[in-house]
Amino acid sequence: MSLNNLGWNDKLTELTKDCDINLSDVGRIISQHKNLYTISTGKTDLFAEVSGNFMFNKSDFPVVGDWVIITERLNEKKATIHDILPRYSKFSRSSSGEVTTEQVIASNIDYIFLVSSLNEEFNLRRIERYLISSWDSGANPIIVLNKSDLCDDEEINKKILQINKIAFGINVEVISATTGDGMKSLYKYTGSGKTIALLGSSGTGKSTICNYLLNRSVQKVQNVRASDSKGRHTTTSRHLFKMPNGGVLIDTPGMRELQLWDVSGGMEPSFKDIYRLAQECYYNDCQHDTEPMCKVKEAISKGKLEPNRLQSYNKLKKELDYLESRHNKAKQLELKHKAKKIGGDRTRFNRRK
Repeated sequence: MSLNNLGWNDKLTELTKDCDINLSDVGRIISQHKNLYTISTGKTDLFAEVSGNFMFNKSDFPVVGDWVIITERLNEKKATIHDILPRYSKFSRSSSGEVTTEQVIASNIDYIFLVSSLNEEFNLRRIERYLISSWDSGANPIIVLNKSDLCDDEEINKKILQINKIAFGINVEVISATTGDGMKSLYKYTGSGKTIALLGSSGTGKSTICNYLLNRSVQKVQNVRASDSKGRHTTTSRHLFKMPNGGVLIDTPGMRELQLWDVSGGMEPSFKDIYRLAQECYYNDCQHDTEPMCKVKEAISKGKLEPNRLQSYNKLKKELDYLESRHNKAKQLELKHKAKKIGGDRTRFNRRK
């Protein structure tokens, strides 16, 4: 099996053209269990861990989807990871806890399937949040509306119109993973050298889609709760699967809430309507609140822009501003720590003199 069937493509060839590597020493992370990894070389799968030198010198550890330089220990069916090859895309979120850090969900992705249910779980605001992170990841987002068998055509068309108002120029695929309707439309994004990632909340049907595209049952499937149509976690860890038609598929656990991570670059493509109107506002720094001659508020009053759209924009922008302040504070603490360390080193040096 060639590396192309693991997702190796021209982007990676270009990124690594100046790297002194031998492709026979390259593998791809297909699963992760804390500090232990499973790697595929195209010929075999091996358990692996990072080298001591990597552990000491690196701050960015491998994730599912990464290409890594390894030394194989075939007699043990294991490998040692020495380095990570450059990534051409990565989907990240903010980690939970007191310290805000980046958590990379998956890397080297070509298409992100943003899976949403067409039933009661359909949520435009959640889709906006995923779109922002997807645009900033470097991958191409595709919106996949699942469970079409639970809606009539009128309801489906209404929701597609709602999607088109917030997802400018993004392909929307309507499917039913249960009946198979529309599923073949997803194959055009797959193939040799392509990596697909499935993202979305629990209960949207990602595991069923995964099993369909792989033409085999690899993920457990659970029904949503009948009481509120909310999903239950089926997939519990990220895993990369080889597809029958070449390329790979990464399935991820459902996320009820996606915490944004430094995605200011994804705001404008996700809110093109508001950014376009804001350019015509009288004040350059218009907050679209009480300022006179605000084109955004005017569009809302004329019914050309949904009020919820501006509310969502303000909420996400406020979240990003807060995140930026946390980043700046963390950087200040880091610089303070370094300065204190240097001062301490100088004191010890002067004492020795």
